[in-house]
Amino acid sequence: MAVKIRLKRIGAKKNPFYRVVVADSRYPRDGRFIEEIGTYNPVVDPAQVNIDSEKAQKWIKNGAQPTDTVKSLLKKQGIIG
Repeated sequence: MAVKIRLKRIGAKKNPFYRVVVADSRYPRDGRFIEEIGTYNPVVDPAQVNIDSEKAQKWIKNGAQPTDTVKSLLKKQGIIG
């Protein structure tokens, strides 16, 4: 099972809002997930990011691979180096 940390879109049309979730890579983008670890709102200026660092580090330590976008968010938050 390939586990990914990725974004799940829940926003309305032209008003994106995302949840940062841990999910099996075979599931659809907005489908089933294992755990929600944060949120990301790119609409406000500056973008609002809330990620539980303990949960994110736990999943990365257990082998979950963040997507490119999530990896950049984690770096900006100082969760990964």
